[in-house]
Amino acid sequence: MEAFPRHVSPRPHGLAAPHLGLRPNMPGAVGHDLLTRPQGQAGGPPHDKIDPFARRVSMALLPHHPHTQGSSRFNIKKPPSDYKALPLLKDASAAEKPSLFMKKIDQACFVFDFDDPMSDIKSKEIKRAALNEIVEHITTAKGALTEPVYSELIRMVRVNAFRTLPPSDAPEFDPDEDEPPVEATWPHLELVYMALLRFLECQELQTTLAKRFIDQSFVLNVLELFDSEDPRERDMLKTILHRIYGKFLGLRAYIRKQINNIFLRFVYETEKFNGVAELLEILGSIINGFALPLKTEHKQFLLKVLLPLHKTKALMHYQAQLAYCIVQFLEKDPTLTEPVISGMLKYWPKTNSPKEVMFLGELEEILDIVDPAQFTKFQEQLFKQLAKCVSSPHFQVAERALYFWNNEYVVSLIEENSEVALPLMFDALYRISKEHWNKTIVALVYNVLKTMMSINSKLFDDLTNSYKADKQKEKKKEQDREELWKQLDRLKLEFDTKLGQSTSQATGTGVPSVGPSQQKTS
Repeated sequence: MEAFPRHVSPRPHGLAAPHLGLRPNMPGAVGHDLLTRPQGQAGGPPHDKIDPFARRVSMALLPHHPHTQGSSRFNIKKPPSDYKALPLLKDASAAEKPSLFMKKIDQACFVFDFDDPMSDIKSKEIKRAALNEIVEHITTAKGALTEPVYSELIRMVRVNAFRTLPPSDAPEFDPDEDEPPVEATWPHLELVYMALLRFLECQELQTTLAKRFIDQSFVLNVLELFDSEDPRERDMLKTILHRIYGKFLGLRAYIRKQINNIFLRFVYETEKFNGVAELLEILGSIINGFALPLKTEHKQFLLKVLLPLHKTKALMHYQAQLAYCIVQFLEKDPTLTEPVISGMLKYWPKTNSPKEVMFLGELEEILDIVDPAQFTKFQEQLFKQLAKCVSSPHFQVAERALYFWNNEYVVSLIEENSEVALPLMFDALYRISKEHWNKTIVALVYNVLKTMMSINSKLFDDLTNSYKADKQKEKKKEQDREELWKQLDRLKLEFDTKLGQSTSQATGTGVPSVGPSQQKTS
């Protein structure tokens, strides 16, 4: 049954949708005609002639227009009645610019209602122009960042950007098919973020002064905004957080800790957070800068936080970024390869074929950079899993697993460890070459078998003979089992025949009976 849109709930036919504000006795309401039209009047059949089995249009099939734009602002702060445009900064004298710049920032601290596009149009345009000037002044003017500007600029960001995000209106949102919801206040919000970004990138920024305002509370609010549904906002926040991480050394450990908390809550509690991919992108560059040897804290983050991200249903939305982070770790410390592979095999999907294809892609990325000495530690469990994937009835899973043999480095690893790899893979490959339903898979398997033959022809012949001998034994065993059942059927038939004869003898003429006269004489 097709799912109902979030704003349409299933209800009996003939009832009006509550959100339309229609009552049964209002024109246009569903059921209005049935309540107001006399029986037999034109416009519909009489009540006694209505076909109860007539086909009705399901509400689930009605066209659904998702609400793709809306504002998450609830704390509207309207400007006073004397709100008007200030003189341009470029026209002001050098002495007037500092005070005028502060007034521009204060002018940008008012928040408008964007759910009504026709309200406060002039005031919205005044604020937008002021924000553009703020961005340009921070970028181009020398000495723009005076001490009072620090607190006022951060206050402006807090007023405009920091807010409680509402729950999603589209719980089944698919980024590949649906339009992403957008923030209605983005015309102003984008410029606010741009002003903050130019502030963080400014050469004149004094971190000792800025850290009084960009503190743990500020960072926590920024991280919470990563749950925004608007991809443009998340992308801007990603750049801002990366700049904060680079500029404020004292906040680095706190940022990593809070990202850990977000991921753990996402994996084990909610499985709902829109900004996982963006946070992983930030972590990718952070991991790239880790010093060697890796700290225990960083190894625990890999094994206890990143690896469990494979188990969620939303893996497809951030799998590429997650794979990049894991590869970065393994390039830093190859000894982590075995626990990472073991963790991936632990979370390997059982009934989700698209997810299994993603696992195989990530596994190949890891094998591309694996150290040959580390490969021997997990090769057995790896080839057992590959054998299962090759045997999958889903042709995409089998195809992706067989593509491992197109990777020269992976083939070289198999060649070096052929005594272990070939016996684990041979039975599955040989069986598929005879039984698989997909011709493309069969062709790929033949190519793999040729590669295996070229790697170690003697072992390949031994495995072929062993496989055929095992098949003969299985066939002989099956024949013996069938013969045994036939013998049991014959014995049962003989037993039933003898039992029937003995029963007929006991109740028929073959057994003398004693009559009443004989009983009386005796």
